[in-house]
Amino acid sequence: MELGLRGRVYVVTGGSRGLGFAAARALVAEGAHVLVSAPHEATAAAAVGRLASAAATAGNAASVVADNSDPTTADRLIAAAHERFGRLDGALISVGGTPAGTVASTTDEAWRSAFDTVFLGAVRLARTLGPALHGMGDQDAADGRLTGTGGSVAFVLASSVRVPLPELAISNGLFPALAGVVKMLADELGPAGIRINGLLPVRIATDRVRELDALIGDPDEVRASRSEQIPLRRYGEPAEFGRAAAFVLSPAASFITGAMIPIDGGAIRSI
Repeated sequence: MELGLRGRVYVVTGGSRGLGFAAARALVAEGAHVLVSAPHEATAAAAVGRLASAAATAGNAASVVADNSDPTTADRLIAAAHERFGRLDGALISVGGTPAGTVASTTDEAWRSAFDTVFLGAVRLARTLGPALHGMGDQDAADGRLTGTGGSVAFVLASSVRVPLPELAISNGLFPALAGVVKMLADELGPAGIRINGLLPVRIATDRVRELDALIGDPDEVRASRSEQIPLRRYGEPAEFGRAAAFVLSPAASFITGAMIPIDGGAIRSI
Protein backbone atom coordinates (compact mmCIF):
# COMPACT_ATOMS: atom_id res chain seq x y z
CA MET A 1 0.00 0.00 0.00
CA GLU A 2 1.27 3.46 -0.89
CA LEU A 3 1.26 5.63 2.24
CA GLY A 4 1.63 8.92 0.36
CA LEU A 5 4.49 10.11 2.56
CA ARG A 6 7.01 10.99 -0.12
CA GLY A 7 7.92 14.68 0.05
CA ARG A 8 5.89 15.35 3.19
CA VAL A 9 7.51 16.95 6.24
CA TYR A 10 7.12 15.82 9.84
CA VAL A 11 8.43 17.00 13.19
CA VAL A 12 9.30 14.20 15.62
CA THR A 13 9.91 15.31 19.19
CA GLY A 14 12.03 13.03 21.33
CA GLY A 15 13.22 11.60 18.04
CA SER A 16 16.80 10.79 18.97
CA ARG A 17 16.04 7.41 20.56
CA GLY A 18 13.39 4.86 21.40
CA LEU A 19 9.91 5.09 19.91
CA GLY A 20 10.46 8.58 18.51
CA PHE A 21 13.50 7.46 16.57
CA ALA A 22 11.69 4.34 15.35
CA ALA A 23 8.90 6.51 13.93
CA ALA A 24 11.39 8.93 12.35
CA ARG A 25 13.20 6.01 10.72
CA ALA A 26 9.95 4.61 9.27
CA LEU A 27 8.96 8.03 7.93
CA VAL A 28 12.25 8.69 6.13
CA ALA A 29 12.26 5.15 4.73
CA GLU A 30 8.94 6.02 3.05
CA GLY A 31 10.37 9.20 1.53
CA ALA A 32 9.23 11.77 4.09
CA HIS A 33 11.43 14.56 5.44
CA VAL A 34 11.84 14.55 9.21
CA LEU A 35 12.89 17.25 11.66
CA VAL A 36 14.02 15.52 14.85
CA SER A 37 14.05 17.40 18.14
CA ALA A 38 15.96 16.33 21.25
CA PRO A 39 17.26 18.12 24.35
CA HIS A 40 20.95 17.50 23.60
CA GLU A 41 22.90 18.46 20.49
CA ALA A 42 25.07 15.34 20.40
CA THR A 43 22.16 12.90 20.50
CA ALA A 44 20.13 14.92 18.01
CA ALA A 45 23.02 15.02 15.54
CA ALA A 46 23.72 11.32 16.00
CA ALA A 47 20.09 10.51 15.25
CA VAL A 48 20.25 12.44 11.98
CA GLY A 49 23.36 10.48 11.03
CA ARG A 50 21.60 7.18 11.67
CA LEU A 51 18.49 8.31 9.81
CA ALA A 52 20.58 9.14 6.74
CA SER A 53 21.29 5.45 6.21
CA ALA A 54 17.57 4.63 6.24
CA ALA A 55 16.37 7.59 4.15
CA ALA A 56 14.90 6.99 0.73
CA THR A 57 16.81 10.01 -0.58
CA ALA A 58 19.69 12.10 0.73
CA GLY A 59 19.01 15.05 3.02
CA ASN A 60 15.71 13.79 4.40
CA ALA A 61 16.55 14.42 8.07
CA ALA A 62 17.58 17.41 10.16
CA SER A 63 17.59 18.19 13.86
CA VAL A 64 16.80 20.93 16.34
CA VAL A 65 17.94 21.03 19.96
CA ALA A 66 14.74 21.65 21.91
CA ASP A 67 12.92 20.71 25.10
CA ASN A 68 9.15 20.12 25.06
CA SER A 69 8.75 22.09 28.29
CA ASP A 70 10.20 25.26 26.71
CA PRO A 71 7.35 27.60 25.64
CA THR A 72 9.33 28.66 22.56
CA THR A 73 9.86 25.13 21.23
CA ALA A 74 6.74 24.84 19.08
CA ASP A 75 7.39 28.08 17.18
CA ARG A 76 11.05 27.14 16.74
CA LEU A 77 10.13 23.76 15.28
CA ILE A 78 7.66 25.29 12.82
CA ALA A 79 10.24 27.85 11.70
CA ALA A 80 12.96 25.21 11.35
CA ALA A 81 10.73 22.89 9.30
CA HIS A 82 9.88 25.67 6.86
CA GLU A 83 13.47 26.88 6.67
CA ARG A 84 14.91 23.41 6.07
CA PHE A 85 12.16 21.71 4.06
CA GLY A 86 9.73 24.44 2.99
CA ARG A 87 6.55 23.08 4.61
CA LEU A 88 5.09 21.12 7.53
CA ASP A 89 2.59 18.26 7.23
CA GLY A 90 2.50 16.64 10.63
CA ALA A 91 4.12 15.80 13.94
CA LEU A 92 4.76 12.92 16.27
CA ILE A 93 4.75 14.25 19.82
CA SER A 94 6.73 11.82 21.92
CA VAL A 95 6.62 13.05 25.50
CA GLY A 96 8.97 10.47 27.01
CA GLY A 97 8.54 8.22 30.00
CA THR A 98 7.48 9.25 33.48
CA PRO A 99 9.35 8.45 36.70
CA ALA A 100 8.25 5.42 38.65
CA GLY A 101 6.46 5.78 41.98
CA THR A 102 3.20 5.29 43.80
CA VAL A 103 0.76 8.09 44.53
CA ALA A 104 1.95 8.13 48.13
CA SER A 105 5.66 8.27 47.26
CA THR A 106 5.50 10.78 44.38
CA THR A 107 6.37 14.28 45.54
CA ASP A 108 4.73 17.55 44.57
CA GLU A 109 7.95 18.52 42.79
CA ALA A 110 7.88 15.35 40.68
CA TRP A 111 4.24 15.99 39.73
CA ARG A 112 4.93 19.62 38.78
CA SER A 113 8.01 18.73 36.73
CA ALA A 114 6.17 15.98 34.85
CA PHE A 115 3.15 18.20 34.30
CA ASP A 116 5.31 20.87 32.64
CA THR A 117 7.16 18.41 30.41
CA VAL A 118 4.74 15.57 29.76
CA PHE A 119 1.37 17.30 29.84
CA LEU A 120 1.66 21.04 29.26
CA GLY A 121 4.60 20.70 26.88
CA ALA A 122 2.67 18.24 24.70
CA VAL A 123 -0.53 20.30 24.78
CA ARG A 124 1.36 23.46 23.83
CA LEU A 125 3.09 21.68 20.93
CA ALA A 126 -0.16 20.29 19.52
CA ARG A 127 -2.05 23.56 20.06
CA THR A 128 0.59 25.45 18.09
CA LEU A 129 1.66 22.86 15.51
CA GLY A 130 -1.84 21.69 14.55
CA PRO A 131 -3.14 24.90 12.95
CA ALA A 132 0.25 25.46 11.27
CA LEU A 133 0.19 22.23 9.26
CA HIS A 134 0.42 22.35 5.49
CA GLY A 135 -2.53 21.74 3.23
CA MET A 136 -5.43 21.92 5.74
CA GLY A 137 -7.07 19.09 3.80
CA ASP A 138 -7.79 18.57 0.10
CA GLN A 139 -11.01 19.99 -1.26
CA ASP A 140 -13.44 17.78 -3.13
CA ALA A 141 -14.17 19.41 -6.49
CA ALA A 142 -17.85 18.47 -6.42
CA ASP A 143 -19.08 20.03 -3.20
CA GLY A 144 -16.13 21.75 -1.57
CA ARG A 145 -15.84 19.29 1.32
CA LEU A 146 -12.44 18.68 2.90
CA THR A 147 -11.41 15.06 2.35
CA GLY A 148 -9.13 14.94 5.38
CA THR A 149 -5.79 14.29 3.66
CA GLY A 150 -4.23 17.35 5.26
CA GLY A 151 -1.99 17.41 8.31
CA SER A 152 -1.75 14.82 11.04
CA VAL A 153 -0.51 14.82 14.64
CA ALA A 154 0.02 11.72 16.78
CA PHE A 155 0.76 11.64 20.50
CA VAL A 156 2.86 8.79 21.89
CA LEU A 157 0.91 7.98 25.05
CA ALA A 158 0.78 4.75 27.10
CA SER A 159 -1.53 1.91 28.05
CA SER A 160 -2.29 3.85 31.25
CA VAL A 161 -4.86 5.67 29.11
CA ARG A 162 -6.93 2.47 29.37
CA VAL A 163 -5.58 0.60 32.41
CA PRO A 164 -3.65 2.03 35.41
CA LEU A 165 -0.08 0.75 35.65
CA PRO A 166 1.49 -0.39 38.93
CA GLU A 167 4.13 1.96 40.36
CA LEU A 168 3.58 4.60 37.65
CA ALA A 169 1.31 7.15 39.33
CA ILE A 170 2.34 10.07 37.12
CA SER A 171 1.66 8.09 33.96
CA ASN A 172 -1.73 7.06 35.34
CA GLY A 173 -2.57 10.69 36.08
CA LEU A 174 -1.26 12.53 33.03
CA PHE A 175 -1.69 10.20 30.05
CA PRO A 176 -5.47 9.77 30.41
CA ALA A 177 -5.68 13.57 30.58
CA LEU A 178 -3.70 13.84 27.35
CA ALA A 179 -6.10 11.36 25.74
CA GLY A 180 -8.92 13.75 26.57
CA VAL A 181 -6.98 16.57 24.93
CA VAL A 182 -6.51 14.44 21.81
CA LYS A 183 -10.29 13.96 21.59
CA MET A 184 -10.95 17.68 21.96
CA LEU A 185 -8.31 18.65 19.42
CA ALA A 186 -9.76 16.16 16.93
CA ASP A 187 -13.07 18.02 17.24
CA GLU A 188 -11.46 21.46 17.04
CA LEU A 189 -9.09 20.81 14.12
CA GLY A 190 -11.11 18.25 12.18
CA PRO A 191 -13.10 20.83 10.17
CA ALA A 192 -9.77 22.10 8.80
CA GLY A 193 -8.77 18.60 7.70
CA ILE A 194 -6.26 18.09 10.51
CA ARG A 195 -6.25 14.69 12.22
CA ILE A 196 -5.17 14.08 15.84
CA ASN A 197 -4.63 10.59 17.29
CA GLY A 198 -3.06 8.85 20.27
CA LEU A 199 -0.77 5.82 20.10
CA LEU A 200 -0.70 3.37 23.02
CA PRO A 201 2.50 1.29 22.93
CA VAL A 202 2.88 -1.65 25.30
CA ARG A 203 6.12 -3.55 25.92
CA ILE A 204 8.07 -2.32 22.92
CA ALA A 205 11.69 -3.42 23.35
CA THR A 206 13.34 -0.04 23.91
CA ASP A 207 16.00 0.97 26.43
CA ARG A 208 13.28 2.64 28.51
CA VAL A 209 11.27 -0.59 28.81
CA ARG A 210 14.40 -2.52 29.75
CA GLU A 211 15.05 0.05 32.50
CA LEU A 212 11.51 -0.44 33.82
CA ASP A 213 11.95 -4.22 33.73
CA ALA A 214 15.20 -3.87 35.66
CA LEU A 215 13.30 -2.15 38.49
CA ILE A 216 11.45 -5.42 39.06
CA GLY A 217 14.28 -7.93 38.69
CA ASP A 218 16.59 -9.40 36.07
CA PRO A 219 15.39 -7.68 32.86
CA ASP A 220 15.69 -10.81 30.72
CA GLU A 221 13.67 -12.85 33.19
CA VAL A 222 11.08 -10.09 33.50
CA ARG A 223 10.80 -9.88 29.72
CA ALA A 224 10.22 -13.63 29.47
CA SER A 225 7.57 -13.48 32.20
CA ARG A 226 5.81 -10.43 30.78
CA SER A 227 5.84 -11.92 27.28
CA GLU A 228 3.63 -14.75 28.57
CA GLN A 229 0.96 -12.14 29.38
CA ILE A 230 0.89 -10.82 25.79
CA PRO A 231 -1.25 -12.74 23.28
CA LEU A 232 1.57 -12.71 20.72
CA ARG A 233 3.94 -14.00 23.43
CA ARG A 234 6.67 -11.48 22.80
CA TYR A 235 7.66 -7.84 23.15
CA GLY A 236 7.19 -5.61 20.14
CA GLU A 237 10.14 -4.32 18.16
CA PRO A 238 10.68 -0.56 17.78
CA ALA A 239 10.38 -0.93 14.00
CA GLU A 240 6.87 -2.36 14.45
CA PHE A 241 5.84 0.70 16.40
CA GLY A 242 7.54 2.94 13.82
CA ARG A 243 5.61 1.47 10.91
CA ALA A 244 2.30 1.84 12.76
CA ALA A 245 3.09 5.47 13.64
CA ALA A 246 4.05 6.24 10.04
CA PHE A 247 0.74 4.84 8.83
CA VAL A 248 -1.32 6.87 11.32
CA LEU A 249 0.53 10.04 10.31
CA SER A 250 0.21 9.31 6.60
CA PRO A 251 -2.55 10.24 4.12
CA ALA A 252 -3.36 6.51 3.94
CA ALA A 253 -5.05 6.94 7.35
CA SER A 254 -7.08 9.91 6.14
CA PHE A 255 -10.34 8.96 7.95
CA ILE A 256 -8.79 8.12 11.33
CA THR A 257 -8.91 10.86 13.96
CA GLY A 258 -9.62 11.16 17.66
CA ALA A 259 -8.61 7.52 18.12
CA MET A 260 -6.54 5.76 20.78
CA ILE A 261 -4.67 3.10 18.83
CA PRO A 262 -3.02 0.25 20.76
CA ILE A 263 0.32 -1.02 19.46
CA ASP A 264 0.51 -3.77 22.00
CA GLY A 265 0.43 -7.31 20.66
CA GLY A 266 -3.03 -7.61 22.23
CA ALA A 267 -1.80 -6.84 25.76
CA ILE A 268 -4.45 -4.21 26.64
CA ARG A 269 -7.40 -6.26 27.84
CA SER A 270 -10.00 -3.48 28.01
CA ILE A 271 -12.40 -3.15 25.10
